[in-house]
Amino acid sequence: MTYIVNDKCIKCKLMDCVEVCPVDCFYEGKNMLVIKPDECIDCGVCEPECPVDAIEPDTNEGTDKWVEINTKYSEIWPNITQKKDPPKDNEKFRDEKNKFDKYFKENI
Repeated sequence: MTYIVNDKCIKCKLMDCVEVCPVDCFYEGKNMLVIKPDECIDCGVCEPECPVDAIEPDTNEGTDKWVEINTKYSEIWPNITQKKDPPKDNEKFRDEKNKFDKYFKENI
């Protein structure tokens, strides 16, 4: 098992999770974070830190797509080890659905 970041992070990117990760397995894209599955030690401390519930175990139903996305982009995006300020307009995107299709940026 590992943890993944899903589309609830897109345009919210609150980064409370980054502060508590003991192995620094978060990677930062233009408008979301991902977790590198091979580095995640499955401790779970990041999951309750996310106020928008964007972090979940890969054993949850429907996470296959997110495992692939987290794996792919954690190989491309830079590692992040310190919390930064979230996007200024993050509040208006918190409860929006289908954010991946609308807003995802590869940042390559």
